[in-house]
Amino acid sequence: MHQSKVSIFSIMSALAAQHGAINLSQGFPDFDMDERLIELVHQAMQKGFNQYAPMAGLSLLRYAIADDFLKRYELDIDSELEITITPGATYAIYTALACILQAGDEVIVLEPAYDSYIPNILQCGARPVCVPLKAPDFRPDWDEIRGAVSPNTRAIIINAPHNPTGSIFEPEDLEELAKIAERYQLYVVSDEVYEQLVFDGRRHQSVLAHPGLRSRSFAVFSFGKSFHCTGWKIGYCIAPAALSNKFRNLHQFLGFSVSTPMQKGLADYLTLPQREVPGIQMQARRDLFLRQMKKTPFRLLRPAAGSYFQILSYEGISPMDDHSFATWLTKTYGVATIPVSAFYSDGRDDHLLRFCFAKKNETLEAAAARLSSIVM
Repeated sequence: MHQSKVSIFSIMSALAAQHGAINLSQGFPDFDMDERLIELVHQAMQKGFNQYAPMAGLSLLRYAIADDFLKRYELDIDSELEITITPGATYAIYTALACILQAGDEVIVLEPAYDSYIPNILQCGARPVCVPLKAPDFRPDWDEIRGAVSPNTRAIIINAPHNPTGSIFEPEDLEELAKIAERYQLYVVSDEVYEQLVFDGRRHQSVLAHPGLRSRSFAVFSFGKSFHCTGWKIGYCIAPAALSNKFRNLHQFLGFSVSTPMQKGLADYLTLPQREVPGIQMQARRDLFLRQMKKTPFRLLRPAAGSYFQILSYEGISPMDDHSFATWLTKTYGVATIPVSAFYSDGRDDHLLRFCFAKKNETLEAAAARLSSIVM
């Protein structure tokens, strides 16, 4: 059995609490979610939605998701056969991998990568094959990815908008991915939890929108990221009926069911004629953060195109490795971040830090004020 280390997110958040630092490390908002969603969950509890939900999720929530995807992406999804509600997106990623992997299989992982991917793969008895996304643009090198495929390759896991770099896929990326997946008969696990947080007029590129990918993909989403309720731990997986059946066969013995009143509240919220537009709100926070960080000695590689996160270089500030620098920054200047080397299996260190800008304006301004006082 694979033994995982303590998560870098847990380490840095604990360090932030210990030193009274502003926590821009872990990816959670410090501002309030839409009060209407809270009220809808409250109403659901009062109306008796307090017992087990069906294993696949409340039908009315799955229908609302399908209707939402039809409106936003013009995608026709079967709410009964292709959508499964899960206790969080991380859970859904593990379940997708576990229902397709066997001992000896290989999975291509694009790094830097969210820290659950590799432990999930190892836990299934499979082997991660890591391909780096290189600074400053962190674009996939499809020739290098193609060269990483072997007779044992079973799947590839992708993430866009990307954590930690904030990069996104372009239509040509889906075309290249589809060529590889079709040629080598690979499954695709697509982590799309930030799909509603895409900036500057760009459009999210989902595997569900590509015919050559949809038939072989598990696409994973998160209500927590879209609606600023990460502590609810509610996500969902969309996959074709045959793959959803594999997924549910395992899900029924793992999580089985997800909070019923929250499912009902989310279903009702999705039907509201006017909801917050998460991408517009989050872009405003990104823009504020970048304006404030111009007062500091950190260097911008490029603005995040999506997600909660911005990568910045401290190369001109210190020669320290990024773990040491992030620890020093937390203790000395009271701002906690995540060292980007933590997202590479080989610890690749390009002197980069990940900052979470999903915070109140005053939080971002206070953090930038502290960082502007750094003495080089």
